[in-house]
Amino acid sequence: MRKSILIISLLLLTLGASGQVERPRNLTAFDLKRIHFGFTVGVNSMDVGFTRNYDYQSEISGREFRYADLSHPLPGFQVSIVSDLRLSDNWNLRFLPGISFGSREIWFFEYSNGVVGEPVELPNVDNPVPLGPAFLDFPLHFKYRSERVNNYRPYLVGGLNFRFDMSSKKPGFYDSESNEYIKFKRGDLYLEFGFGVDNYLRYFKFAPELKLAVGLMNIIDSEGRAEHPDFAESIESARSFILMLNFHFE
Repeated sequence: MRKSILIISLLLLTLGASGQVERPRNLTAFDLKRIHFGFTVGVNSMDVGFTRNYDYQSEISGREFRYADLSHPLPGFQVSIVSDLRLSDNWNLRFLPGISFGSREIWFFEYSNGVVGEPVELPNVDNPVPLGPAFLDFPLHFKYRSERVNNYRPYLVGGLNFRFDMSSKKPGFYDSESNEYIKFKRGDLYLEFGFGVDNYLRYFKFAPELKLAVGLMNIIDSEGRAEHPDFAESIESARSFILMLNFHFE
């Protein structure tokens, strides 16, 4: 993942450097539009940060502490509609409703005296637990653009995004045929920020954009499954992180 970020950053810097040479301009009136639309396709990688409940007392509850961790980030994809409102020469307000799919696998390990042991093995328990969200996205972003150089215009973007997981059931509800013993809440609010470069082509504007989303809410459903509540009780909180590489066509 770090290597991919480095390659993308170098590509964006190369585009900016190549813009220093004078070239004929495309779409010269594009930035004068009050409102314009487009669409976005992209890929993502979803991560989870856990705060573990180390004060959980197995002697009192009669249950074991379970150490939760993400196996490794898995790729996902997303699509959205772009609605862009020009506020000034450098500022735009953007609404990009869409849908994003991702994949997360949560492992549970034995834990004793500060040492993480082997993966938990229990009958009828999925380990790792597959949690593949299907989000409805409702991002509202401010976009700050630098001055245009030829057919390139670097920018910064930031704002909030409310995501609703369509694949998640209501809190505390576990399907009788499911072997999952934890679940994430349906809704979360994200702080998003990133950067990109507007490329003015002959007929449309194309912009690669790298963006990070940081979840602001605790997404763990504390009401675990009745058969093994120790899985949920061993986690104090969980916060979501999403790294996105988007391609805007406007």
